[in-house]
Amino acid sequence: MPVKETNPEGTDVDHTIDLVIKPARHPWRWVAIAFVALLAAMLVHTLFTNPRFEWSVVGQYFTSETILLGVRRTLELTVIAMVTGVALGVMLAVMRLSPNPVLSSASWLFVWFFRGSPLLVQLLLWYNLSALFPHIALGIPFVGPDFIVLDANVLITPYMAALLGLGLNEAAYSAEIIRAGIISIDHGQTEAAQSIGMSRGRLLRRVVLPQAMRVIIPPLGNDTINMLKMSALVSIIAVPELLFAAQTIYTRTFETIPLLLVAVIWYLIIVSVLSVIQYYIERHFARGSSRNLPPTPLQSLRHFFGGSRASIPHLEETRAAS
Repeated sequence: MPVKETNPEGTDVDHTIDLVIKPARHPWRWVAIAFVALLAAMLVHTLFTNPRFEWSVVGQYFTSETILLGVRRTLELTVIAMVTGVALGVMLAVMRLSPNPVLSSASWLFVWFFRGSPLLVQLLLWYNLSALFPHIALGIPFVGPDFIVLDANVLITPYMAALLGLGLNEAAYSAEIIRAGIISIDHGQTEAAQSIGMSRGRLLRRVVLPQAMRVIIPPLGNDTINMLKMSALVSIIAVPELLFAAQTIYTRTFETIPLLLVAVIWYLIIVSVLSVIQYYIERHFARGSSRNLPPTPLQSLRHFFGGSRASIPHLEETRAAS
């Protein structure tokens, strides 16, 4: 049995204070760092030494009028499709949670169809809708008369087909995201709001959705970024977005790789901006659920480069909250 030693004062002697504490070694961490550094060096070397990238051509067309028009059209498609998708998604989510079985079933069928079929197929279906319905009429169903008769070829342009395909597909995904956010709220809050006489609509606007935004924003932000990239699919129906603009140029000049790099760089720039916006929106809605907010990019930079206040990036937020 171990024997305890005592000092002249009669107290126990703790020999652990004499031990030398050494940090744990991580040899494989350094191996991984070396491997990643090697890959990065190979990539940089290839980018700067391979003449087939034709960076001069990339710089020539990066701000050309055709490319900038494609960027603008890509942003238009993304914004309109997301606004349409989120607006319909809120309605579909409320319908899905409704006690009315007809509304709930209709919402489920919509989500099932548009989430279950590929987006590219949906775009082609909308683009070729005139083959199924040559004329689109508004009137009394089944018996007539028709008050308005429109030519489907005139009504469903490539741009309209792109908006319908992107917007309705996004509505199906947004509906599930918003529904998940709504059901994440504790049911006791709903009962408390109903007990003071709040209507269902006001309850949704004032109590449920503001709290659900913390759950809704991250996946919805990812959907926005994904929508920006998925908008490239509309090039197959001749909508002049960013990828189509690049294709228009390289089919004429045969400079395929440089023009594709132009499109890639523009997508990366826009996605980076959207990621920063998403970060600040998430940070805004996290104020009520987190005592210490995550640092902003500026605070992270200050922390990286040192400084007394930068070493504690949560100090300002904690003081402001108190």
